[in-house]
Amino acid sequence: MSTSLSTASAPRTRAPKGRAPSAQEVVASHRNDDAGELFGISELCREFGISQRTIRFYEDKDLLAPRRINGTRVYTRRDRARLALILRSKAIGAPLSEIRHFLDLYGPRGEGREKQMRYVVERTEATIRALEEKRAHIDTTLAELRLIHDEARRSLAGG
Repeated sequence: MSTSLSTASAPRTRAPKGRAPSAQEVVASHRNDDAGELFGISELCREFGISQRTIRFYEDKDLLAPRRINGTRVYTRRDRARLALILRSKAIGAPLSEIRHFLDLYGPRGEGREKQMRYVVERTEATIRALEEKRAHIDTTLAELRLIHDEARRSLAGG
């Protein structure tokens, strides 16, 4: 489907050319009042720089559930926002099980938004702590390697 299925006259929040939209940009556009806007799979692939196979994979994992019109997949703004969140979550290393849990917290009408935010706070705090511990370990290892390196260079220079 090479033409846009957008039926809206209101502008969508779009990322600058050459860059996929951020999760905030997509979620912001999801919140506007234009409920009639639909997207084809090709349009989403171009927008996010992903393949149709990627989108179908997320459908198979029940993370996306497009509508079908005459056998063609069509995606709503909500599907588009979910896809943006899925891709952002994958980019920071979240497993699909956590992504599904996060998306399921939202609920059909956004009633779980506060639960989502609490979950994000808990998960990001834990991940930040784990990464800071890894960084401290890496810093210690680097300092030790620099000492070994310097000693070996001095030994070679002296003799």
